Amino acid sequence: MSFMDQWDHLILFQSAEYTQRYLKARYEASDFSQSAAKSYENCYAFMYYLEHGEAYYRQAVQAPVSIQPVLIFYGFIHLLKACLLSCDPLYPETTSVLAHGVTSRKKKKQNYRFGEDEVKIQKTGLCGHFAHKMFGLGPLEGNKYTMQSLLRQIPELETAFPRRKYFLPVEEKNGKYRLPFAVLDGYHMTAGRFSQYLSEKLQDRLLEMEAEEDAFSFSARGCLPPPFRYHFFTNQIYFPYKLQPENDLPDILVHYLLLYNLSMISRYETEWWAELLKNRETIDFPAIRLFLQTAIEKGPFLCLQFLNGRQ
Repeated sequence: MSFMDQWDHLILFQSAEYTQRYLKARYEASDFSQSAAKSYENCYAFMYYLEHGEAYYRQAVQAPVSIQPVLIFYGFIHLLKACLLSCDPLYPETTSVLAHGVTSRKKKKQNYRFGEDEVKIQKTGLCGHFAHKMFGLGPLEGNKYTMQSLLRQIPELETAFPRRKYFLPVEEKNGKYRLPFAVLDGYHMTAGRFSQYLSEKLQDRLLEMEAEEDAFSFSARGCLPPPFRYHFFTNQIYFPYKLQPENDLPDILVHYLLLYNLSMISRYETEWWAELLKNRETIDFPAIRLFLQTAIEKGPFLCLQFLNGRQ
């Protein structure tokens, strides 16, 4: 799906009649008692969030790389707020959910490397709120993630790390998936234990699973959840080669944390940011550049998938 196609798919939400029906159905599905009133009250905010988000993204496509992180981040935030309104009729119930909900080092160390930098999730704010409301995640307060660990959760970035293998391709044919036994090397599990691990991740989406001669074969309903990752440009499903805590993070959360830090660097670490873009001395540049190119297209896609119930 191209950049333009995604906004074409979202155009239906620029009808108040359609959006109100959509929100009412979502609220009723969650047994919210005031679904009719709240869907009417929220439909214009929902529409404006999407419209404003699209404006940021369209500007990001035309903007120089130096300011793209800020435009993409705020575009993504507006799409996230629309997603939140689809599952949280009372958003924003308090002002505490309006802050970003993430913090990063304010003063970068000498010889700073982006991959070694980290973000920390705060007790309140948008980050923890959407993680809970949209994905049912428990409290994330205090969790820290390095930029490198987050970048490695994005299969579109594999070419930025040519010496390491982070994903295995998942073959899909006739509604069945095949994951090669090579995955066992990185997880240090027996075939039986890995089958149990996979079943736990797929939960009620799993229909059947069996161990074949050289691969795990399974079928599942709907989209595959983390740790499975979708490659936007090749339409291929991938699975992390090694067991890492970040494997379970939703793609939307991974993008949010990376975009937050990059937008902060772009705004407040101007000298380092300018040097990176001009001199390109470290491995940071290709990873960041490729991520921004991916985020411009994949961010709206991830939000569209959520709105369509395909997350």
